[in-house]
Amino acid sequence: MAKKGNRVQVIMECTEHKTSGLAGTSRYITTKNKKNSPERMELKKFNPILKKVTVHKEIK
Repeated sequence: MAKKGNRVQVIMECTEHKTSGLAGTSRYITTKNKKNSPERMELKKFNPILKKVTVHKEIK
């Protein structure tokens, strides 16, 4: 049997897009190791709707 690892998929959502009032959302899916980083992640990713790099935070 395969081992069950600590790596889980997380969804990243743009923080600036919510306040802009534009339609749609910018979301990315990535993985993280829950054991090494139990807190929520923040990454700078490209938002195609706003056409710039913005901060994306992990959502549940």
